[in-house]
Amino acid sequence: MDLKLPKLGEGVDSGVVVNILVREGDRVAADQPILELENEKAIAAIPSTAAGVVTRIYVKPGEKVSVGQPILALDTAAAPAAAPAVAKPPPPPTPVVATPPPAPPAAAEPLPEALAAPDVELTEPVAAPVASPSLRRIARDLGIDLRRIRGSGRGGRIEIADLRAYIQRLQALAARATAAPAAPTVAPAPAAARPAPEPIDFSKWGPITRQPLSPLRQVIARRMTESWTSIPHVTQFGDADFTRLNALRKQHGPAYEQRGVKLTLTPLIIKAVVATLQRHPQFNSSLDEVTHELVLKKYFHIGIAVDTEHGLIVPVVRDADKKSVLELAREVEELARKARERKVSADDLKGGTFTISNQGAIGGAHFTPIINRPEVAILGLGRGALQPVVADGRMEPRLLTPLALSYDHRVIDGGMAARFIVDLIAALENFDETLLQP
Repeated sequence: MDLKLPKLGEGVDSGVVVNILVREGDRVAADQPILELENEKAIAAIPSTAAGVVTRIYVKPGEKVSVGQPILALDTAAAPAAAPAVAKPPPPPTPVVATPPPAPPAAAEPLPEALAAPDVELTEPVAAPVASPSLRRIARDLGIDLRRIRGSGRGGRIEIADLRAYIQRLQALAARATAAPAAPTVAPAPAAARPAPEPIDFSKWGPITRQPLSPLRQVIARRMTESWTSIPHVTQFGDADFTRLNALRKQHGPAYEQRGVKLTLTPLIIKAVVATLQRHPQFNSSLDEVTHELVLKKYFHIGIAVDTEHGLIVPVVRDADKKSVLELAREVEELARKARERKVSADDLKGGTFTISNQGAIGGAHFTPIINRPEVAILGLGRGALQPVVADGRMEPRLLTPLALSYDHRVIDGGMAARFIVDLIAALENFDETLLQP
């Protein structure tokens, strides 16, 4: 029998083979991992759905495979007696929702009846529309059939903008039909596809080499483009005096090492950021572009940007407000290790409410970080440097660290960002030392 790639999750229809864990002639048991698949920024093990002997492998590392595609052949008759050759479907993956699905406003007026009328639909129904769980719920609450919407995202994925444009066009058609009921309704011609850019022959000017983008780099490129083109970015700069904070880290570091944890500045920064987010809840929110509502989150899941040899990965520290500095230090260390070893799961990468990107270890100074959509702000930190500062009428060296707060100008104004930076600097410079007790 042929084993086929099972469904990977909501809206996920393909991945890239990273490792094949079996060889032809190997005996496998049901639920035994047979290959590792990269999807988005996570790597997941794909289990066998039956027991038997591998007779043929159809895929190879680096190859892109889709749901339903055969990945290997299995002789189930050769399965050991202890492992019956009965196909066992894998447990369905639990969908992870980055933000709670927004409910439509209670006072919202119902959509025109024409929205549900089949004679004004814009496209032929598709078999299996691809969309996020929150978008599916919105469509269901509004009585809209997603099968009739042509998605503009990767692999035909339906985005919020597609749903909004669909509703606007249907409302326009309904209004036109109401104004002139005798006139036939004509759907507008589909927009012309954006022409692909013409390739440039760079070899005309000198020798070149070509290096294909890794699947991870392609994901990063796509997400950064989506964020930069859909969010009006503004960056607020500042400098925080880390002299005392760094001294506290050195002072309490040995006690943490006795607990098997290295104390870095990151968990201290997380604590200061969470305290500031609690004072400025708009920065811990997301903008619902369909209902035009601001989703204020009561939880604090902080994304930590990790620089790896494969590219930037942002695992999430959940409930950072409820954890001690020791717990945060241990979790940050573990998540960074998993990110560098490409062992983070899809769950590890989703649900963040605010992101921190610290380039201090690399040596960067001020920079403009790109917001991790659907969040509305991100904090960037550069390398601290000793600088002369006048304090109490005298000059003394202080460790100043550059801060860069990029924010979504649709949600946050300049005054709000300035107040956030002022309060964050105060939280960092006046850090509560009692929080460092392990």
